[in-house]
Amino acid sequence: MVAVSLLLAGLANTLAFAPYTLWWLPLLTLAWFSAAIANSANPRQAAGYGFSYGVGWFGLGISWVHVSIDQFGGLPLAGSLSLMALLVAYLALFPAYTAWLSRRLLGTLALPLLLMACWTLSEWLRSVLLTGFPWLSLGYSQTDSLFRHYAPLLGEIGISAVLVFIAASLANLLQRLSWPGRCWPAVVSVLLCLLSPMLVQFKGWHHNNEQLSVLLVQGNVQQELRWVPEQEWPTMLKYLDLTRPHLSQHQLVIWPEAAVPRIEPLADDFLENLDKSAFYSDTAVITGIIDYNLKTQEAWNNLIVLGKQTADANSGHYFHGHANRFSKHHLLPIGEFVPFESFLRQLAPIFDLPMSSFNRGSYVQPNLTANGFHLLPAICFEIAFPAQIRANLTSETQLLLTVSNDAWFGDSIGPHQHLQIARMRALEFGLPLLRATNNGITATIDADGQIRQRAPQFTEAVLSDQLSLTDANTLYLRLGNLPVFGFSTLLLLLAAYRRARPSR
Repeated sequence: MVAVSLLLAGLANTLAFAPYTLWWLPLLTLAWFSAAIANSANPRQAAGYGFSYGVGWFGLGISWVHVSIDQFGGLPLAGSLSLMALLVAYLALFPAYTAWLSRRLLGTLALPLLLMACWTLSEWLRSVLLTGFPWLSLGYSQTDSLFRHYAPLLGEIGISAVLVFIAASLANLLQRLSWPGRCWPAVVSVLLCLLSPMLVQFKGWHHNNEQLSVLLVQGNVQQELRWVPEQEWPTMLKYLDLTRPHLSQHQLVIWPEAAVPRIEPLADDFLENLDKSAFYSDTAVITGIIDYNLKTQEAWNNLIVLGKQTADANSGHYFHGHANRFSKHHLLPIGEFVPFESFLRQLAPIFDLPMSSFNRGSYVQPNLTANGFHLLPAICFEIAFPAQIRANLTSETQLLLTVSNDAWFGDSIGPHQHLQIARMRALEFGLPLLRATNNGITATIDADGQIRQRAPQFTEAVLSDQLSLTDANTLYLRLGNLPVFGFSTLLLLLAAYRRARPSR
């Protein structure tokens, strides 16, 4: 019964994230998770409890992945469900490991400290193993709660740690401990809640006098038509027609991931004309496109800048291979690269999707420069990796930019969660963020993580906004995850030492 109740608790976590945003739910589900670990008979049983919690958490929370597998993977229903089951089972191993390690070290530290440290270690592993999949980390559920004020200081992982500590403190109150052992974590938890609104004065950024007029274009091209050769020109002309009436009215225009469906070497005429049009309209256009080396047959998922590179430029600067571009580094498994490619591509259509064999861009790349503005880009999934964003920040970075094509996921909760992740990046780094997508959710986001303008999903749309830029130097920008990871590591070392120390 405990395992079943934890499965239901994990399922409930989905309601904490966008589009539902019941931000308080993780405090309850984590409290039950903590109590189950504390009362488990042994580490193996605790791991089973953690696995049940994880199956519920990810089984419903990333159900949107099944949309892409089912609709575009070319697999029978049994095959797509089996792949989803494997993915969910893999992700459930991380809360299982958290539970196992916490139970094994139980008694060496107060439960809230121990569980917080083990949870942080497990979530770090989830973000790096097999290229990483940090989706649905519980801190993202707090973009509209009072705990969001911790983001500029400790980042999303710090918010997750605070949630776990508070939830474990609730569970601690129910344990058979002496009153002092139950009291201090509860007092600290109350202080963490009361302190949060006061942290706004330490956010580390402020608006400056610079303004940016920006246009984001959402073409709403059906996924099944994106790579059909006959649709290349209709798609490019659609984006051009949506943009042209507004081109001269904005300093910057953003098209989404792979908005230009023709590979770059074969799109020279279109790109050079767009480059000139943007320059003569006194603006710059950033668009997604696939670059392809015809000799080596290597491909990159790129963003390129057309039109004015600097505010005082006297001509457009585009040519194929120019340096003002960004190549996606964090590739999506199966969708953008296929492990064991020679074997898997023969196995099923899902392993042989169009445009699913890209080269990886460098981890650190120059910011894009467009009409004198410096933008730090992330393509699609990359926005979920704050360490990569932080590694690419420079003293000149003025905006965060993420582009995506969420048409893979239909009318599901996936795009809403994706937008919520982007909002957290703005909160952490104190910079406004632009998000351009093929079919939604396109949005502009202020440095406080609040959505300024938002285009409706599944429509052709242009979104215009006048953004106030910021001077940002948040603590998280300076130190990243070091404070949280460092504190958790010290706690785990102390716990391991106490467990290994001979009893007297």
